[in-house]
Amino acid sequence: MAAALLAALTLTAAGPAAAGPAAGPRAADGLREVLFVGNNWDGTADVLASRGDLAKIGRINVIPDKAERLREIYLNPVKLAYFLGVRGTAGEGHDQYVDDMYATPDGTAVVVSRPSFADVVSIDLATGRINWRFPVSGYRADHMAVSPDGTRVAVSASTSNTVHVLDIATGRAAGSFGTGDKPHENVFTDGGRYLWNMAIGDVTSALDAPWLDWTKGDRRITVVDTTTFRQVKVIDMRARLDAFGRPDLSDAVRPVSFTPDGSKLYFQVSFFNGLVEYDVAADRITQVRTLPANPATNPDRTTWVNDSRHHGLSISPDGSRLCVAGTMDDYATIVDRATLFEGPLVPASKPYWATVSGDGTACVISESGADRVTAIDFATGRATVSVPVGDHPQRVRLGRVPADWNGPAS
Repeated sequence: MAAALLAALTLTAAGPAAAGPAAGPRAADGLREVLFVGNNWDGTADVLASRGDLAKIGRINVIPDKAERLREIYLNPVKLAYFLGVRGTAGEGHDQYVDDMYATPDGTAVVVSRPSFADVVSIDLATGRINWRFPVSGYRADHMAVSPDGTRVAVSASTSNTVHVLDIATGRAAGSFGTGDKPHENVFTDGGRYLWNMAIGDVTSALDAPWLDWTKGDRRITVVDTTTFRQVKVIDMRARLDAFGRPDLSDAVRPVSFTPDGSKLYFQVSFFNGLVEYDVAADRITQVRTLPANPATNPDRTTWVNDSRHHGLSISPDGSRLCVAGTMDDYATIVDRATLFEGPLVPASKPYWATVSGDGTACVISESGADRVTAIDFATGRATVSVPVGDHPQRVRLGRVPADWNGPAS
């Protein structure tokens, strides 16, 4: 890869959420900043205060069309097979109704990816009704990302190895591109000029022994230009991990966080209790940090949910600290980025995601095993507040709603 392109890919990854800490809870435009918490197994999203006590503001039903969708699925044998497959694998015996969600810039709607229904919908926050629906290619929708200007949303269609990019207001397709096997995390960078997708391969098979890692498929990072959706770079972390001397680590890149200047990328990989540091311009791994293992964690890798050991990563607004969700080890911790040493281990029940509070002072994790979200202070590494939410919270995202909103009209 030419040096000019590598320099161009030293990106600033800040999106709409990065503006949160600078904005007050109630802005001059009549909107207030909130946290959306997607409750994957019961098909709701709790809306919480974005800082402080994380007080509950309202709840959204993200599957108001459940009966219609199920009727379609049960009348189509292929769709039914995939629907039941999602339930029996990634869903841990449950249907997956909400994976990811983002609010529209004007605060009138929330856009939700629904794995079991293989679609993306826009829910009107005033009425609770569906504004638009986009069925993804294939049979499962996964992680999303919103462009920094808030006008586009990208969604991974995990069974078709495709990322769709949609107009967030209308749901119309703006473009799409191919990825590796099972596209997962998406990140807009460089002010929206590029879109990064991380393909994680097959995480539902029981072929989890290290010597069978090759069966997991084509796992790679695909970077595209968001004007043309043409591929500008492919990053094979297998080669980079091997060059660093860690052939034992999986190359399935899970949650990621860029530093504020875009120069470094931190990421988690399947089966690993730790994180990896990647220098974007140099195109090489510079550090690998193993974090503490919980002695109570079952050593049988086939018991770890979707090949996750740790799944959830965020970075403080000043870039000095990382927040790590130690999913299968039942803790979360704040990591000093200068040393990569962890702070106190905060007990948490299957923490599945980590994001930054609206004021930037805390990391907010979803405790999917306890149906709670918990805030951890970046400065002290201590939990400050924990509040109940719905069944199996996963993604937590910052967004905005009207200042007087407390749920859709019944």
